Amino acid sequence: MKGSLKTRYDLDKMAAGATVSVNAGDIKLRATMTDATVVKGPSLNGLALSLEKPGSFIVDYNVPNKDFRFQFMSTVRVLEKPLNLNYIHFKGDKRTTVDGTLVLDPANKVSANHLIGSGNCKLKYTYVHKGQTTFEPSYDFAKNAWDFSISQRVYGDDVLKAMFQTSNKNLGLEWSRNSKLNGTFKISASLNLAEDLKRPKVIAESTWDFEM
Repeated sequence: MKGSLKTRYDLDKMAAGATVSVNAGDIKLRATMTDATVVKGPSLNGLALSLEKPGSFIVDYNVPNKDFRFQFMSTVRVLEKPLNLNYIHFKGDKRTTVDGTLVLDPANKVSANHLIGSGNCKLKYTYVHKGQTTFEPSYDFAKNAWDFSISQRVYGDDVLKAMFQTSNKNLGLEWSRNSKLNGTFKISASLNLAEDLKRPKVIAESTWDFEM
């Protein structure tokens, strides 16, 4: 049995969450709780249950909302290149999305995301330079706008990332660390350049994995 504990802090509130997973053959059972589940006595608020077969399907059940989310994954070959497909259906609001990633080579891939029944489609190109620097321009057809991000790996476990959304003039900076010994840690800051009062929003997140 494996578990993880995640905490999140920003200027507005402090939040925590926990995940416990159990492997049953090639099937994984998972329960996720937020601080709303345990604060002020045990409750179903913030509780979600999942059934997963890695690389095949995921079924999520939101207990308080009594809502299901279905995700199915598959891989096909297009011109001898792997195309990874995801089909995601939200039962409550009857929303279905399909996304795919075509891996051209280890350094280049193209991704697309589409909300069925709408004109909402996003395209993203990812280029990894020498395994250290990642460039990701993307285009949102619904907003008719570009987004850009660039990330740089430093000191082995650390990644610095900068993002800019042209539709809302939002600039983001992020520093993350993924360590097998100390878990994951991330600090992110965002600033809306279109606002008169330019006050950055800072969020810190940390996750610890453990076995029981």
